[in-house]
Amino acid sequence: MSVYDSLDSITEELRKCMKCGNCQAVCPIYKESHHEVGAARGKISLIEFILSGEIDMTKGLSERLSLCTTCNACSINCPCGVRFDKIILAGRTEAVRKQGMHPVKKIAFAALKMQRMFDFGMRAGSIFQGVALKNIPNRHSKLARMRVDIGIGENKVFPMLPKKTLRSEFPEVIKVKNPKMRVAFFTGCMINYFYTDIGKAVIEVLTENDVEVVIPKFQACCGIPASVNGDANSARTLAKRNLRAFERMGADALVVACSSGGTAWKHVYGELLENDAEFKPLADKWAAKSYDISEFLIHKVPFKKEGLGRVSRKVTYHEPCHLNRGQGISAEPREILKSIPGVEIIEMKDPGRCCGMAGSFSLVHPDISLQISDRKTADIAQTHTDTVATGCPACRMQLQSGVENAKIDEEVLHTIQILAESYRAGKQEK
Repeated sequence: MSVYDSLDSITEELRKCMKCGNCQAVCPIYKESHHEVGAARGKISLIEFILSGEIDMTKGLSERLSLCTTCNACSINCPCGVRFDKIILAGRTEAVRKQGMHPVKKIAFAALKMQRMFDFGMRAGSIFQGVALKNIPNRHSKLARMRVDIGIGENKVFPMLPKKTLRSEFPEVIKVKNPKMRVAFFTGCMINYFYTDIGKAVIEVLTENDVEVVIPKFQACCGIPASVNGDANSARTLAKRNLRAFERMGADALVVACSSGGTAWKHVYGELLENDAEFKPLADKWAAKSYDISEFLIHKVPFKKEGLGRVSRKVTYHEPCHLNRGQGISAEPREILKSIPGVEIIEMKDPGRCCGMAGSFSLVHPDISLQISDRKTADIAQTHTDTVATGCPACRMQLQSGVENAKIDEEVLHTIQILAESYRAGKQEK
């Protein structure tokens, strides 16, 4: 039974918890609030009361269950192996069944399912964004803040929307001479609409390594925003759309440069579609050949090291939760960075500490998200580097907001952008 189908599905996980409180030591929410309900143990107790019939799922309980970044640090630190990620997903899905979806989230997830309308809205947003956003002078990238605080934090920093989406700039198939393989690129929403520079770097690096790139036009949101908020139906719709789109184009492998998107393809789609006879086999098929871009370049290609040019950067690396704990990918991005001439890696105090973004969490709980972010920014400042590398565009947004507000002159990039920069430098050095 899937965690998205019934609260009873996590009964065995609940029984594993011995209430030791080890989750408190690593929970980013508990470290800021010091409230028992902030940690996994507190939420587990609430869900146990719901299952026993002692309390009902109320709006208040639903809000308490939203106090989780799903960073999975508690599960990794748990001596009993409790999968709290499964527990929180089951709890939130039950909350939606009993209390319904928040109106704003309901509208947002409905929009994600209407791809053409969503595309039109984002294109319109790129034209009229100056009405809502004011530019911030920054030598590294085009950044902005909201002109009016709408409840998501007055100092929140956003990237300006580019004039064109990534998928509109490229054909569905990008050919190379003597291709080693054909790889499908899942862009996700952040890369397609906000960080097209990451997407271009992915394409540049893949083609540099003699890989034919396929970018299915009809791909959609990965569905993680819906699934982590308990809207399993919307998540299933998006999962099926993506599986159809990629199956139609075909590829030897699927590459993702977004930690949440990678988690969706590798783990979430199979659980969402567990009882679907048509799509479960497709989900398993594509999960088996899905790779984070760093994982792909280290273990599948591997990437060319000859021709890499010098890139003078002092880099500290932030580990996205869904990449490190969600997919077990930690060494690969560092191995790429270490291979680049001129790059000096300086580790921050706790590179795996959650940055506090967690998708919609930062919008629903901006204050605590900022508190978590401030800890991460302080760790970055202690490294005295000039660049922060990460493997997640959402983390990039949060980290950029943090260093900008702290007035730290730090460029925030995806790891793959630095590798692409090195390939370009190598060509100039010839």
